[in-house]
Amino acid sequence: MTENVGMPAHGACNLRHNLAQTMQPARTLLIACGALAREIAALKRANGWTSVDVRCLPAQLHNRPERIAPAVRAEIQANRERYAHMFVVYGDCGTRGELDAVLKTEGVERLPGAHCYEFLATAQVFAHLSEAEPGTFYLTDFLLRHFERLVIRPLGLDRHPELASEYFRNYRKLVYLAQAERAGAIDAARRIADSFGFAFEYRFTGYGELGTRLATLAWQA
Repeated sequence: MTENVGMPAHGACNLRHNLAQTMQPARTLLIACGALAREIAALKRANGWTSVDVRCLPAQLHNRPERIAPAVRAEIQANRERYAHMFVVYGDCGTRGELDAVLKTEGVERLPGAHCYEFLATAQVFAHLSEAEPGTFYLTDFLLRHFERLVIRPLGLDRHPELASEYFRNYRKLVYLAQAERAGAIDAARRIADSFGFAFEYRFTGYGELGTRLATLAWQA
């Protein structure tokens, strides 16, 4: 008489779990700067990127760029087992190559460029703007919305406005790189330029290389 030996219950559960994971579509994780959260969410929603998840690090890390690379590394390592692909939505952002060193070790890519101004405007346009006036202060939609919180108060200009001439003595122009058309935004940006005595220029960039690169990633996922 032949004995019928069944699979142990825990083995069957593990098999079902592994099969379920295999059948699920590969997911991509974007580890992104919080300053781009709204733009990434808009792109994800508009394009129906259902296999893309996003984790945003605090935008305030830009005030302490030496903390960006360790924070990105921690996020990569915490999520490596859960995602088939990961991509970092940062420029170098003042890390002086530290972020690229981390990403090389971890085998993860990032957006090209020194900062978000470059990949939003596109490298060619940003190079032209920089060459035309090296002393340019750049605004994005995010920075415009949070200018008081991220610029005025941290620099103490709400208490000592006379410090502006020292902080911005090498600046001559403000360029507003807009990602979306919003009522009153151009006037608000122009008022900031006027308050510092800067010339003003408006450029509608949309999502620039951010949109095209993320679209490629979402398609590959």
